[in-house]
Amino acid sequence: MQITVKTFAQTREITGEDNITLNLGDNSTIETVVSLLKARSEKWTLALQGSMLTACNQELCDTDTVLSDGDEVALFPPVTGG
Repeated sequence: MQITVKTFAQTREITGEDNITLNLGDNSTIETVVSLLKARSEKWTLALQGSMLTACNQELCDTDTVLSDGDEVALFPPVTGG
């Protein structure tokens, strides 16, 4: 199956990538996506360390969410402010 991954804020700045297309096996989860991206480079490992919000098709979800062909996964880094 093929999915699209969108990155935002610090994740996009660190990796230099905003839209990625990945080919995955059946029953892959968002955790699978995170693991594959971390394996790409040290930049990805740095960008995806710690907690983050994840969404599938514009709905917040957990990393154990099973993906389907054509899904859009969004990765949001933690946000700080004051």
